[in-house]
Amino acid sequence: MASGTHRLFDPEGPPSASTLDPSGDGGHASVLSIGGLYDEVEAALTTVFPRRRQLWVRGEIQSLSDQSGRSGHCYLDLVDPDEGDGSSAGLARGRGAPALRVKCWKGTWGPMKRSLAKEGIALAEGMVVVLRGAIDLYRPKGEIGFILSELDVTALLGRLAAERAELLRTLAAEGLLRRNREVQLPSVPLRVGLVASPGTEGYRDFLGRLTDSPFGFMVQVVAVRVQGGDAPRAIAQAISTLGATNCDVIAVIRGGGSKADLAAFDAEVVARAIATSQKPVWTGIGHTGDESVADLVANRACITPTECGHQLVAMVGEWWIAHIGEPVAQLSRRISSVLADAVGRDAQARGRLARAARSQLRVHHDRLAHSARAMARLAPEGLGAHEARLTIGAARLSPLALGQVAREEERVHSWRRLLAAYDVDRQLERGYTLTTTTSGELVRSAADVGVGQDLVTHFARGTVRSRVEETTIDHEET
Repeated sequence: MASGTHRLFDPEGPPSASTLDPSGDGGHASVLSIGGLYDEVEAALTTVFPRRRQLWVRGEIQSLSDQSGRSGHCYLDLVDPDEGDGSSAGLARGRGAPALRVKCWKGTWGPMKRSLAKEGIALAEGMVVVLRGAIDLYRPKGEIGFILSELDVTALLGRLAAERAELLRTLAAEGLLRRNREVQLPSVPLRVGLVASPGTEGYRDFLGRLTDSPFGFMVQVVAVRVQGGDAPRAIAQAISTLGATNCDVIAVIRGGGSKADLAAFDAEVVARAIATSQKPVWTGIGHTGDESVADLVANRACITPTECGHQLVAMVGEWWIAHIGEPVAQLSRRISSVLADAVGRDAQARGRLARAARSQLRVHHDRLAHSARAMARLAPEGLGAHEARLTIGAARLSPLALGQVAREEERVHSWRRLLAAYDVDRQLERGYTLTTTTSGELVRSAADVGVGQDLVTHFARGTVRSRVEETTIDHEET
């Protein structure tokens, strides 16, 4: 201890209340203030752990608070992974595992975080780390902590590499490492399912290859975050979603970044989603030299998003050349000779047709000339015969016409006599009369007139006007 008069622990116990006086220390030199107590603790710690002495500590991260966006510091709570049943879980259940509060100040944490990112490492809860630093007493809370100055990256990389190797062994043992490579890829993969973050450089590079090609690609995009804690599950869900569509191939795209940025593609959930997909999955993740677990289980792994789009275009182009371009080229090469042959055959056909036409014209010309001469000889005889027949017909027609006219005149006279017999004037001459109303309507019955009505009676010679005084109607008439 720094002073022989002050004891950190008195086996005789604390002074009793009866020994204390109102002055506050009871007259005992061994009674310490809180500040004095911490002075003693700090002196003891400095004796055992000099301020400049650096210690290596191994522990499991129970909680992490990265204040990069505010103070710039980082705070960790470490527990002993070898204590009880495993550390943080044991502590959470109240099993009393030892804990250590670790502080990493801004000046140390900023460069350290960037260095970790370059190596593809992001500190997270549950990770076992080996830290170097110094013991620290935080007097306001009476808390012994640890000031972090260095982190053993080699140990972390070794652990991450071991976890990756273990995952690959597990996938291989389950037959998943090469399963997606056995999924049949259509010869013309024009329907593309895309798992990517829209607006990123990798997204634009991939789509640029497809849109700049002469082929009609149809792209169905499932937008996801490609880095961060929730990225692996989102990527796996997107692959499963596209696997249930009619797309020909699924492309998983992520542009370049640090190893930590690409960590999502080393996740087991992503690897299993790709390996078990019913659609072939192509990856274009990071830059040249980056190889994730997703690349190892994919149907085809491309070094960049641009290369992934290029290979899709190249595959469709190869099919086009083999099935369309080459036949067209062969046809183009043969078209000249085919046309020349066709022109030759056409010329020969035209020659044969011209000769046949001239021959037919000569034959028909001779036949017409022969017919004309025959008609010239036979025309006078025919005209004479027709003239004689016409003369005879005309001689026969005149008497027949006159007889027909006489018969028609007699028929007309008969009709005239018949009509005359029914003529009204003739009936009146025979003594009959015709009675009408003053308006000229014929009176056929006594029922057609009324008392006082004026009537006109027509005779063969003259008319008589009368007025009805009485009407008698026969019962048979009524």
